[in-house]
Formats: sequence, structure tokens, C-alpha cells
Amino acid sequence: MSGVAPASIFVSHGAPSLPLDDVPARDFLRGLGALLPRPRAIVAISAHTVARGVAVGSAPRMHAVHDFGGFPDALYALRYDPPGDPALATRVAGLLADAGIEPVGEVPIDGLDHGIWVPLLLMYPQADIPVVVVSLDARMDADLHVALGRALAGLHEDGVLVMGSGSVTHNLRDVFSRGPDAPVAPYARRFADWVSAAVRDGGADLLQDWPIAPEAARAHPTPEHFVPLLVAAGAGGRGTVLHESFTAGVLGMHAYAFEPLT
Repeated sequence: MSGVAPASIFVSHGAPSLPLDDVPARDFLRGLGALLPRPRAIVAISAHTVARGVAVGSAPRMHAVHDFGGFPDALYALRYDPPGDPALATRVAGLLADAGIEPVGEVPIDGLDHGIWVPLLLMYPQADIPVVVVSLDARMDADLHVALGRALAGLHEDGVLVMGSGSVTHNLRDVFSRGPDAPVAPYARRFADWVSAAVRDGGADLLQDWPIAPEAARAHPTPEHFVPLLVAAGAGGRGTVLHESFTAGVLGMHAYAFEPLT
């Protein structure tokens, strides 16, 4: 990655147990915060926060939501309580409205789903960077979410990092049918390689056509874990591959950074 602070990043958050799992993606995320210039605040878009429309929210204090079940007790003991930034949330809502994306409104979001707090716990364990949450629109329209990212593109000038969190491939049926050390499935490799090439070669312009990519339907039976990448790509320009790995041979844990638009 160049010395230019990225306008946006995309991270694959994996299972909620990622902080406890000995996998390459966990080690990568533990080092990512030190690799990036420290942001003033983070605007987070996660596969697990979806609304009818686009909701924007923050609160004076945020907290981790344990929005899952059946994991070890040690996971439920983890906390992540960063500050929020309601003033930034108001600004973000205004940027969306100016771009013709009428948000459903500012809402008092104070909970962070695991797609947000799990990677942030690894990247910035001190929990001292303010966080604002922007939801996905439940329609999952590709063009809309690229436009959402474009509306946020100027935030980097004030030291704000846009972070999309999802997964490069996300077929849970295949994950549950394989062991943790299973070899990489050819379909997952083909789709993930297409994504990484699109990030490098064209960013949002190529990624928004992702349903035509090889193995797209199997890699993402539902789109919500891919769409945060469209927001991150829309918020930036040229993309860089930061990390590539797979869990259980089918869950793509890749990460990307996008330079500021010029």
C-alpha cells in the first residue's frame, strides 16, 4: 500500500469468533490498524445492519452487540465500547441527501453488530476512535450502494475512514459442511480472484457488475456480505489488495484499500 491514507477499506469479518480463532485473517487484522494512518473517526457499513432505506446513526457512546448464539463463553465476555460521533452522523446524512440518497433519517444507533466490532476490536483494541454506522438498503441495489460510497468520498479530507465489512465469499452451507483445514474450493478461488482483479483494475466500475462474475451465485447465495464492498469501492479510487485467505476453504477473508478519488 502506498503512503497515501486510504479513503476507504473493505474487510472480511468472518465468524463472530474470529478474535478467538487461530486463522491468518485474525493475525492480519491485528496488524492492520498499525499499517493504516490513524483515522479521526470511522464510518462503518456492515452486512449485518440493514434497513428499509439507508439509516445513519451514532450516539455519544457505542457498544458491541452479541448478535449471535452458540459460541464459546469467552466470546460473550468481549466488549467493545468506542465513542460515537453524532455530529458526524448528521453530516453523513446531509451528504447522502445532497447526493439524492434520501436517508430514512438519523436514528440513535448505539449498538455495533459483530461485522463492525469484531474487526475493530482487532484493529483498534483501545476502542478510542469514534464510530458512525450507515446501514445497507435492504433492496441491495448495486448502483445505489456505489452511489452511497461516492457520497462519502470526501470524508477522508477530514481524516474519516469509510469501512465496509462483509465477506468476499459467503456460502454458510458450504462452510458448515467442511472442516477448518479444508482445501480452498475451486469455485471460491475463482470468484475471489475475479473480485481481487476487479479491485485492482477498475474498482467500483467493475465490481458493481459482480453478479456476472464466475461462480457469483454460489459464492454469495444472498448479497448482503458483498454489498459493503461496493460502498467501500465507491468511496475511493484505485484499489489495493491488502490480504487474501480462506477459512474452511470457502469463506473468503480478503481485505482491500481504496485510494482517495482524484
